[in-house]
Amino acid sequence: MTATVLESGESVSLNGNQHFPMQSVYKLPISMAVLNQVDRGNLKLDQKIRIEASDIVQGSQVLDENSQGKEFSLSELLQYMVSKSDNTACDVLLRLIGEPQRVTEYLSSLGINDIVVANTEKELAQDSTVQYRNSATPDAAVVLLRTLYEGRGLSKTSQALLLQWMTEPQTGLKRIKGLLPEGTVVAHKTGTSSTVNGVTAATNHVGLVTLPSGQHLAIAVFVSNSQATDVIREEVIAKVARAAWDEWSR
Repeated sequence: MTATVLESGESVSLNGNQHFPMQSVYKLPISMAVLNQVDRGNLKLDQKIRIEASDIVQGSQVLDENSQGKEFSLSELLQYMVSKSDNTACDVLLRLIGEPQRVTEYLSSLGINDIVVANTEKELAQDSTVQYRNSATPDAAVVLLRTLYEGRGLSKTSQALLLQWMTEPQTGLKRIKGLLPEGTVVAHKTGTSSTVNGVTAATNHVGLVTLPSGQHLAIAVFVSNSQATDVIREEVIAKVARAAWDEWSR
């Protein structure tokens, strides 16, 4: 885990330079790469994209088999991917910008070198070992959050849209937000793997927490290859976030 107060630079880290599987946390850098293409004029938020039967990823939260043959705007697909963590939307957007590696290249152009986006959601669903290729260090995840907060690599409009979508999700409420005071504003993205043979490869959460002072805490917690229950894994993330909150809310 890594936590940093962006305005002061105060920071704490444990295994911050170790690579962990991101799971759906990787939808955050993907969304930034897509919005960067919008800012460059290569894509438009209102352009329509048709969902084909071959696009559907099993387990998608919004775009399931009933969505095939329908058209959605790029803006809708982005919102589904970020707010609902929809896997079909994710793969359609990856295809739109070329390939997953384009996201890694975009991150490298921003000086972020320890986040690797290598595979689609469909590939992840077909082989559980693939998830370890899509990795990030907690340190790099916090740098990504800082980059987003400072608006580097994105226009003001794109930055505002993405932060709005990240504040909407109702997933992961027992993680970073779990022990924070009610009403605390958190722009966040979760990532969770399936459990195989009693081991859960990834229970992740990254976010920007608004502190009482108005400063912002960027935090990334990755719980990897754990045999603990869902409740315990999420509680660990909540306790880490609360400890950081207590330390920097004095």
